[in-house]
Amino acid sequence: PEDFFLTDAISDQAADYIRDHTSSKPDQPFFLYTAFTAPHWPLHAHEEDIARYKGRFSAGWDKLREERLERLHALGILDSKWGLSDRDSSQVPWDDVENKAWQEKRMEVYAAQIDRMDQGIGRIINALKETGQLEDTMIIFLADNGGCAEELGNQSVRNPIMAPPTTRDGRPVKRGNNPEIMPGPEETYQSYGIPWANLSNTPFREYKHWVHEGGISTPLIAHWPARISDIGALRHQPGQLTDIMATILDVTNTPYPKSYSGNEILPLEGVSIQSIFDDQPNDKETLIWEHEGNCAVRQGKWKLVCKYPGNWELYDLEADRSELNDLAGSDPERVASMAAVHKSWTKRCDVQPWGNVLAKQKEQRIARATGNRGH
Repeated sequence: PEDFFLTDAISDQAADYIRDHTSSKPDQPFFLYTAFTAPHWPLHAHEEDIARYKGRFSAGWDKLREERLERLHALGILDSKWGLSDRDSSQVPWDDVENKAWQEKRMEVYAAQIDRMDQGIGRIINALKETGQLEDTMIIFLADNGGCAEELGNQSVRNPIMAPPTTRDGRPVKRGNNPEIMPGPEETYQSYGIPWANLSNTPFREYKHWVHEGGISTPLIAHWPARISDIGALRHQPGQLTDIMATILDVTNTPYPKSYSGNEILPLEGVSIQSIFDDQPNDKETLIWEHEGNCAVRQGKWKLVCKYPGNWELYDLEADRSELNDLAGSDPERVASMAAVHKSWTKRCDVQPWGNVLAKQKEQRIARATGNRGH
């Protein structure tokens, strides 16, 4: 339809699912997974939502990063001893930026996307209220990674499903982060890029794709009035995406099967975070990551992390969660021990060395280019 907007459609369909389920199966519990694409690129938003953020980011990323850190400290979300990482080395100070109006508009549209998502979540909450289920519904909200720093060129998105060449009414889509074209309308296709992802990830280093804190650390909000009594409280115990399924199985008293349709399935990796609701540890000893060669292990306050193809770095997250003071050189035994944990995990989970994956991809590209597809 002419007025179709994906974020609204996702929100409204989710609310409809709740109402329909209550009407047809009022005595049965439900599981609803609502996967918004916002605020991912492309930067598309309603003009009235964008207008609410006009001028909000005019101070620029340097000052705003400092303000955000101060606010995060004041709210108790971050420890006051955790410092601010440097501005991304590829970016200039805000005072030296050209095309400031375009840069501001990128962040304004990004904020507007989140605003529209929040509006939709409000409609989902209202559906739970209308059906009398809000008090005893566990709601978990989180993002799957830190801010995305991808800068889009004219040909950077070739998939016609992800980036159609024309709009619904046949206008050509102008792809790429071109400062001469303001983002927001459906005939544009842009991202908010490195500098604003750097702001989003304050005070941490790196972005989505990497496994320093800027890439893997996101807030989680849990709402369940019938179970969580300490409303509005902060919890600082870490959890991981694998823990979400474990938590849902735990609160619903559902056993995890060993097989499905006659096939053995992999055992559960996660650990329930329900104890964290009560400000208790969930006794998960180790958190492990790997993404395209970027690796990390967290055990207690210690985090071992590698930005591919670099060396292991070691950080004390209690003292330095911003990962500014690498301790690898002064504690080689801990580095070796934690690296061995990661190696064992990659073997158990069949994680291939990223160098081997890249070599195979190169071989396949050459084969396609030459027409030699082998045997």
